Amino acid sequence: MACKKCPVCGSRQTKKNGKRAGIQRYLCLNCRHSFSSSRRPSRIQKQLFNAYFYEHQTRKALSRTYHRDRVWIQRQIHSYEPRKSLARPRPITLVIDATFFGKRVKGFGVLVAKDVLSGQPVAYRFIQTETLFEYAMIRQNLLDQGFVIQAVTVDGRRGLFGLFADLPVQMCHFHQQAILTRYLTRKPTYQASKDLKCIASYLGQTTLCRFRYMLEAWLLRHRKFYEEKTPDDSPRGWHYTHDRLRSAYRSLERNLPYLFTYKTHPNLDIANTTNALDGGLFSPLKSLLKIHRGIGDSMKKKLITDFLEKAMK
Repeated sequence: MACKKCPVCGSRQTKKNGKRAGIQRYLCLNCRHSFSSSRRPSRIQKQLFNAYFYEHQTRKALSRTYHRDRVWIQRQIHSYEPRKSLARPRPITLVIDATFFGKRVKGFGVLVAKDVLSGQPVAYRFIQTETLFEYAMIRQNLLDQGFVIQAVTVDGRRGLFGLFADLPVQMCHFHQQAILTRYLTRKPTYQASKDLKCIASYLGQTTLCRFRYMLEAWLLRHRKFYEEKTPDDSPRGWHYTHDRLRSAYRSLERNLPYLFTYKTHPNLDIANTTNALDGGLFSPLKSLLKIHRGIGDSMKKKLITDFLEKAMK
């Protein structure tokens, strides 16, 4: 005998009477009333939310499964609120980066901090623009929760090295290569540019001393080309002919102290790229959002929140 109380006569003389749409039904032996057990709305909302967004079921299919109209299904999906995960303070080695959805002007982004030791995100923050303030806020949020930040890998945005000056900071090798490609193009014409790109290709295979030596040797070999000037009508009367090459070299020279942090602190397991976020988190998230590209920003943020909270557990 089941102990469910009949909602009509109040009798507890009830028994199980099959299932409908996955929900247990009961039969009262006293008044013969058939009923289902009461369920928390949040549980149904979660089931519908997961089925719709993660299992790619349509509202029409869910309507047939739950024997409810599509308006009710949609209302339940929109009423779902992702549950926040509890913080577990511990020493963490971070990778921090942001990704954006839609156009930068009208869209929004999310800044995520991921612990490479556990492979889990530990904090995130919705943003409109990627500024130092947002990075400072996410860092302070982690400190307030009791986390101990041991090191951090960033994309080299201006000011980030100063923001994390008290920590070992690693510059992402992928972003450094992207900076060089932006200045030198994928297939540079000049030999000096080709040689500089070739040197940069050894970033993940050499040491700080060796890389510094290669840069110095490159500058010694191509100094005349590097310092070539072209007359113009400016007050100075000239400009550097190969200013993009100079910018590429200076980016390597400026970021050099942060390109090999992962080797100088091997005990911290520092990542030398932000790929743990770009490929490990942002890519599947954007694939999921692409399937549901018709949803509004508020629902999109709810899905992103749920996705990240699931990854944090």
